[in-house]
Amino acid sequence: MNYYLGVDLGGTNIAAGVVDEDYNILAKGSMPTFTGRPTEEIIKDMFDLSKKVAEEAGIPLSKFTSWGIGMPSYVNPKNHLLVHANNLGWINLPIYDFLKKHTDLPIYIENDANCAALGETLAGAARDYNHAIMLTLGTGVGGGIILNKRIFSGCDLMGAELGHTKLVFNGINCTCGQKGCLESYCSATALIRQSQERLRNNPDSLIWDMCGRNLASIDGKMVFDASRMGDITAKNLVEQYIEYLSCGISTFVTIFRPEIIILGGGLVGAGQVLFEPLNLKIHENTFAASEIGVPRIVKAELGNDAGIIGAALLEKHTEKR
Repeated sequence: MNYYLGVDLGGTNIAAGVVDEDYNILAKGSMPTFTGRPTEEIIKDMFDLSKKVAEEAGIPLSKFTSWGIGMPSYVNPKNHLLVHANNLGWINLPIYDFLKKHTDLPIYIENDANCAALGETLAGAARDYNHAIMLTLGTGVGGGIILNKRIFSGCDLMGAELGHTKLVFNGINCTCGQKGCLESYCSATALIRQSQERLRNNPDSLIWDMCGRNLASIDGKMVFDASRMGDITAKNLVEQYIEYLSCGISTFVTIFRPEIIILGGGLVGAGQVLFEPLNLKIHENTFAASEIGVPRIVKAELGNDAGIIGAALLEKHTEKR
């Protein structure tokens, strides 16, 4: 039996786990990231947590063949610098130099959204498929493309930024500095902004009571809950959101023709209020859908474990970065 060590580094938490060759997590743990600290401290916490879960699994570090890490950025293959982890404040960071101070294990680093997509394809919602696309609908929109059970990220390993594909020409400003990105219309943040704008002219919406008459307290769940209860304003917001999202997904389907689309993130808790109309809309909006069909859109199954599994298995499913 082979064992793999994976870390999922986020702006809020660091998670680590030991994964076997059947994709079972044998031990895992997490701790706060505490961003704003010196890089050395965060890297040391990543290693210490990895060492701790290995000990809990009863497997010496020497028995692992690599250390896989998912991070909210990419590593530039030309200079091996971590490009830009915005929520950590890391820009053009010599990440391997920091990591190699703690271990001689080969190190694999990948974008965290790609790791989650790989994890779901190996052991989650897309385990029975070879080609999948995953979108994570949260503060932003993360994306990952899996082709033949391997991460696809382009010739320079820095592609597949699905959340920053253009949805609306000269549209809403995006956090990336561009305008009209999918993320600006389909993230949970975008849905909240759309709701706040709409509610100012709709004082009778149920969402007002749900948020305690405080627009800053609105979250995506409230909007879907109010829609489920028949609130017209909320229904219109949900219909608009699904239209935006279906247009973005239909583009990815037309280009990549995956076998399945996976959605993760907080908004998928809406359940069939989201998935049922979205699956209908994707059929309406996709090229040649009536002739060749469209993939199903399904909910991610693994939650935060997807990132750990995907990171741990980078050794087997990517080229060394």
